[in-house]
Amino acid sequence: MPIETEEIDRAAASIRAGGLVAFPTETVYGLGANALDPVAVAKIFAAKGRPGTNPLIVHLANADQIPPLVESWPIAARKLAERFWPGPLTIVVRKSALVPDIVTGSGPTVALRCPNHPVALALLNAAGVPIAAPSANRSGELSPTTAEHVRNSLNGRFDILLDGGPCPGGLESTVVEVTDAGVRLLRPGLIGIAELETAVGTVENGPISSAPNSPAPSPGLSAKHYAPRTALECAATPADADFLVNLYETAGLKVARYACVETPIEAAKALYADLHTLDTGCFNRIIALLPPETEAWRAVRDRLTRAGAEE
Repeated sequence: MPIETEEIDRAAASIRAGGLVAFPTETVYGLGANALDPVAVAKIFAAKGRPGTNPLIVHLANADQIPPLVESWPIAARKLAERFWPGPLTIVVRKSALVPDIVTGSGPTVALRCPNHPVALALLNAAGVPIAAPSANRSGELSPTTAEHVRNSLNGRFDILLDGGPCPGGLESTVVEVTDAGVRLLRPGLIGIAELETAVGTVENGPISSAPNSPAPSPGLSAKHYAPRTALECAATPADADFLVNLYETAGLKVARYACVETPIEAAKALYADLHTLDTGCFNRIIALLPPETEAWRAVRDRLTRAGAEE
């Protein structure tokens, strides 16, 4: 969906003035503020109801903005950025003193990404500052892949919303931590380990979730996350799904079934949009059939598992 230059310029001015702008990326919609302005960044946490230990991703117009933000930029980080930026890969490295602690959850590292979306890049270039932006929704809820999702979740808790149409990717970025010792996957996403390893060799698996009340190394690591407001429960097999549906329907509940469509890429694109639709269907319970436990389906399984986790 085309956006006029005047609208981009108005949003960029809002960012520079300390405002909040919701904007599309190739993954999901983000809620952005000037990453170098701690007062502006605090508005993101307030709007989302986000825990202060959950770090934000800093979005960049290009790799030229990296040096002032980092303590070091390892060779592996450079190789990954050259191979996958702009794109759905977030790279976590040691931060510089320029990055406010509120951006990183008071942790020692910063998460950096250059998005591959014309509206996001136009905003970043017009603003002239790095933009800290988590997903544009209330904390823990389903990520938004359309402007309507943003409006429904945040209910006006932003200054400007740039409507760029549906996000083409549908899932949050892959997150890796890079040190001199190597590369570690923190959050699965649209770029898989096999692709990462074509650029840097072996990639280690990271934590499944972050410890409570401590700075998380990456966004999206809490056990309960990406969840619809309707209770969601995961089933490992079709027989398990049938059992659960029968159990709840016998108890008088209205139950929705959910199963991923065709390929992992198509499933990722459709996942949040489908769950948003089911969430407005007056169901008491959603029973989601988990996709195969393979590397190709890893990111989708991660999101469904966290959506169905207990508090």
